Amino acid sequence: MDSDFTIQLGKARTLADIFEVVKAAVSRRLKQSRGGLMLGLADLGNQPGGFFGAFYPVGTNIIVMNRIPMLRIKETSADLFNPYVFHVLLHEYLHSLGYLDEGAVRRISIEISEALFGKEHLTSKIAQDTIAFFPNLVYPNILWRPEDVSIELVEGFDRGSASYIG
Repeated sequence: MDSDFTIQLGKARTLADIFEVVKAAVSRRLKQSRGGLMLGLADLGNQPGGFFGAFYPVGTNIIVMNRIPMLRIKETSADLFNPYVFHVLLHEYLHSLGYLDEGAVRRISIEISEALFGKEHLTSKIAQDTIAFFPNLVYPNILWRPEDVSIELVEGFDRGSASYIG
């Protein structure tokens, strides 16, 4: 366990702040990184008993997060917000690094979370068993799919990316 990561995640106030913790965690544990990622937020719908937190279209530079679970967490248990976002962004960031097997990404996510936060931290518990957190992630008994999925880009998301004027 590395208390610096717990402190950094606790102090994070924005999605970009949390992503910086994700990148540092992956760099520390896997010695890998990449820049130039964007984050898009979209209403991807809700399915009772189901969960769709985010996706990474392979070969792109965007992670798309479902706004619905984030809103649900704020309504039910705000203390889950940073650990939840960390977990989702970690999972999708690993995909962006070329880890495409879902089972492998889940195992790596658990390993990174437990190593840096400890087994009892909410981040690790979410990685170990996301289903246990479903009441905070989905709206019960509501099924809806958006007619149009529009993506809102988060400004200043990947702070480590350099801008070049050519």
